[in-house]
Amino acid sequence: MERIKQALEKARQQSVGAAPAAPAHPQTAPAAAAAPAAVAQQADALASGVIEINYTQTEVVRLDRATLERNRIVAFEKTNPDNWAFDVLRTQVLQKMDEKGWRTLAITSPTVGSGKTVTAINLAISIAHHTQRTAMLVDFDLRRPRVGAYLGVRKKPSLSEVLTGKAQLADALVNPDLPRLVVLPTSSPVPHAAEVLSSVVVRSMVADLRERYADRIVIFDLPPVMAGDDVMALLPSVDAVLLVVGNGDSTRKEIEESMRHLPPGQLLGVVLNKAEAEVRRGYGYGYY
Repeated sequence: MERIKQALEKARQQSVGAAPAAPAHPQTAPAAAAAPAAVAQQADALASGVIEINYTQTEVVRLDRATLERNRIVAFEKTNPDNWAFDVLRTQVLQKMDEKGWRTLAITSPTVGSGKTVTAINLAISIAHHTQRTAMLVDFDLRRPRVGAYLGVRKKPSLSEVLTGKAQLADALVNPDLPRLVVLPTSSPVPHAAEVLSSVVVRSMVADLRERYADRIVIFDLPPVMAGDDVMALLPSVDAVLLVVGNGDSTRKEIEESMRHLPPGQLLGVVLNKAEAEVRRGYGYGYY
């Protein structure tokens, strides 16, 4: 864990005043590249760029408690002894976001396996438990969507169909039987993810989701930073980003490289996941 802390501190110091650069990764595509035809067709399907949402149509789905436990979704039941970690994280996140007037939060990680999706789901649920807040969780990991699977929600249509112009956004929303929480799952990978996330349609969607309710926090589960340029494509549309680092899952170089691509002004904090037994409780979450 000390190694990770040192890497985070070094990356934080290096990132101050540094201009973000594209990550060196075989899947990375230049940000200025022309959008493929498939993306143009998606944009044409939603050419207006205006997405109307009517929450009276939101489907309510009862979640299976065994599925939640198996996938480490511990914040749903307030009696779960491991829920405390996410309540603490919720308080820290809300305090910082309130200071800035922020209401949209992207959650990512340096590499796969860090627990970013589990963190995003539990944090959204914890916020929804707050009596003066509402939360929305959007699965924007268009390469490897997992939010619906972790919740045990098999929603059709989902965001996948919305982005291809086959469904309306209102029809893809689901309430997981918890007041003040709405989930927008993605059922299958979406081609050309980075181009889609940087499109006018997605920017309009994010703005609409943010502004519809003043008490809402919108959380976007994104791919890992090193998986491509998806995170950088969406960051201009959101207020803040939270980096989840799994202890032992990312090298020091990967952590430093990831933080160089996150604007310091947007980096809300770093969650250290899977911490050693002597410094952890429950699933081991630390916040820096």
